[in-house]
Amino acid sequence: MLANKPANVRSEASPPSALSANNMPAFRQVGEKQLPNPVLCMAWSPRRDLIALANTTGELLLHRLASFQRVWSLPPSEHTGTEITALAWRPDGKILAFSLGDTKQVVLCGVEKAEILHVFPVQNPVTCMHWMEVMEECSVLTSFYNSEDESKLFLPKLPPLPKSYSTTSKIFSEEKSDEIMNLLGEVRLNILVLGGDDGFVELYAYGMYKIATLTGVSGMCRSLSLSSDLKSLSVITEVRSAESNPEICYFQLDTGLLSDCLPEVTRMARKFTHISTLLQYLHLSLTCMCEAWEDILMQMDLRLTKFVQEKNTSTQVQDEFLELLLWGQSSPELQALLMNQLTVKGLKKLGQSIESSYSSIQKLVISHLQSGSEALLYHLSEVKGMSLWKQKFEPLGLDSVAIEGAITAVGSFSLKANELLQVIDKSMKNFKAFFRWLYVAMLRMCEEHVPPELNKMTQKDIAFVADFLSEHFSENEELFDRKGKYFNVERVGQYLKDEDEDLVSPPNNKGNQWLKFLQESAHLKESPLLFPSYPQKSLHFVKRMMENVIEQCLQKPAEVIGKSVKQAVSLPLYTVPESSNTLRLFELPSLWNDKKAKMHYVVFSMPHISPCKLYLLRRGTDPTRHIPNSVMSVDLSHHLDSADDDGNAAAQSHYAYRCLDARFYDDEMLTVVLEGVEENSSRSVLAQLPLASTLSCETEFNWEPNLRLDQQGSAIPCQGMVLGNQWRELEGMKAQFVAVNGIRKVACVLSANLRHIRVFEMDVEDEDEEVADSQNTTADLDGGDTTMTSEGQGEENVQTGGDPAGNGAGFQKTEECLESEEALELT
Repeated sequence: MLANKPANVRSEASPPSALSANNMPAFRQVGEKQLPNPVLCMAWSPRRDLIALANTTGELLLHRLASFQRVWSLPPSEHTGTEITALAWRPDGKILAFSLGDTKQVVLCGVEKAEILHVFPVQNPVTCMHWMEVMEECSVLTSFYNSEDESKLFLPKLPPLPKSYSTTSKIFSEEKSDEIMNLLGEVRLNILVLGGDDGFVELYAYGMYKIATLTGVSGMCRSLSLSSDLKSLSVITEVRSAESNPEICYFQLDTGLLSDCLPEVTRMARKFTHISTLLQYLHLSLTCMCEAWEDILMQMDLRLTKFVQEKNTSTQVQDEFLELLLWGQSSPELQALLMNQLTVKGLKKLGQSIESSYSSIQKLVISHLQSGSEALLYHLSEVKGMSLWKQKFEPLGLDSVAIEGAITAVGSFSLKANELLQVIDKSMKNFKAFFRWLYVAMLRMCEEHVPPELNKMTQKDIAFVADFLSEHFSENEELFDRKGKYFNVERVGQYLKDEDEDLVSPPNNKGNQWLKFLQESAHLKESPLLFPSYPQKSLHFVKRMMENVIEQCLQKPAEVIGKSVKQAVSLPLYTVPESSNTLRLFELPSLWNDKKAKMHYVVFSMPHISPCKLYLLRRGTDPTRHIPNSVMSVDLSHHLDSADDDGNAAAQSHYAYRCLDARFYDDEMLTVVLEGVEENSSRSVLAQLPLASTLSCETEFNWEPNLRLDQQGSAIPCQGMVLGNQWRELEGMKAQFVAVNGIRKVACVLSANLRHIRVFEMDVEDEDEEVADSQNTTADLDGGDTTMTSEGQGEENVQTGGDPAGNGAGFQKTEECLESEEALELT
């Protein structure tokens, strides 16, 4: 950069020596790809050489730096949505968030297996998002980070969910273990910031728990940046009006309460994230139970349908079996069903299968629902303890009364789960007695030997069989909505219905001494120490009630924190043409938070007044802090040397550029895509623009409060640009946008048609030895990706699971590759 100079004075040509290295490209191209569908969003992983892309079909793609190989793709789903509007990586690089405009949802996706882990709805379509990590340190937080895992000392580890099931929502993959618990991530607080239409801004701690709904912003959000010290939030919006072109505005919101109460916010948010994760765990467990129940219906119906369709008598299935039970004789139709379709071997197999389904439901209740409920009670009890420390947590909106109500709701859910266990136990007794009796009856029909231990049948066993027949065989096909056509497990199934109606067959509590004692005790009857049981309601109903109560409990802090956030700064920047065809997802301005200097930066261009200038606005993260030279600009006119074949400097050509895109590479460098402004020039340049000289500008800009920035652009201090050898011409490409990761030292350039991509390593002008090491590492990574190196067979293996059976081997290889890559990077 040149020294400071008066506004609007162009730099003189730099000496040839400054450009002597131009015979070698400054950045090394490591990949190039022509994509079949236009790209709408792209974002580099903060920890690995991975980039996520979203295209116009709603497909989410993950590529690695080496040769731009595809790692996996997540196709669009009608259940989640098909219109991806924004992407954001969790700071640890293990979770990728993306928003869907058509369904107003946000999805958290596991990077290792391309697995959707969590979906939550939002009020407005999300147009931008930012996922930041809090970097502030204090002794209280350090002790909390070290002691956060205390719950593991008191609570057993939650068992993994069944690995093979297909959920009714169809958004979760078939291979689901304990991935849902990985949503918690690291203990250090990180916040996902969402922005949308009509000034919609929400903050989600750990990407899961909503800690604030903000006001004070107008227009459609186009970019967001929450400072790492939590003192303020920068927002770029587009404000539309009927009278004039859309106006780009900058807002700074004071989030001082989050900063002042950081230890308390971290503790509360961590607990509520635990609670949100456990609710998701319980939801998936209940889904597994419903599917096991429906599996019983399906298996019995398959056996009985043909029998009922072919029988000539008017008797019901239940009557046919009762005749066999009472008289030992069956109709020809029933005998044909049993001997030809069911068979003795088939009956044994069917009995084992149905018993397995019953056992699955029973195990899910014991190991998943009850364990999850206990963990919920533990975390809610700790939150209640926090709420009683009013000095610390009352400003955050923790209400002990609401939390007590949530604890009571979880207790009621545990009681209902225990009640279901008793019903399952009784149903399994009846089921075993029925299949044992039917097995003996079929052996007698075949005139085969009946083992003596099976031949004995008591009056109690007969009662069990009669109960089974009366409970499980439909007399009226339209009696219940979710019954099988000819068979039902309504005694158990009624608990799993997601309905508001009362149970058809509630438990018989006559003679229960404990309930009788409670009813007769005036003191215990309304005691807050006892959980209500809701004997007439289903498990699904009590679960929904519990979720609603906990949701109310979680909403109060979000409302209180949201109301504490105030607008500190509102600056109108410039107008954009209404007819602009440039995609808003990529368009400037872009935001950056300098963590060391505690500054917000905004970089933007105003082509309608100064096409060859790039502007920089900066504000302190503390809204009360005064920044003397808050606005400056960079003149993008530049002299580039052209060299002859012998490497000698030849004629100097003067180029004037306009900035197509600019992103912060780090605190002191901008990565820019430039284009020549001459009519016949198609020259595109990727460049690194140092900011040291610009940021040291001492010329003060006096902002007229009643004018937009573009209306006083001539008064903005201007610096000249000298790129040195930190630029590269992008031949054969009409470049338009760029995404960078300064930590990984990589950049991805996207063409104007949104289909052509080039990937660069940015810092390769160092010693040859470092370059060689980098190439060796890339070669190692290439060797680990032989199953997914091209757009052809390799990608098909990843997308279809890697094998015809679709058993997930492809994703397993993907996970191994990602893990090996991370190990390489760490070494």
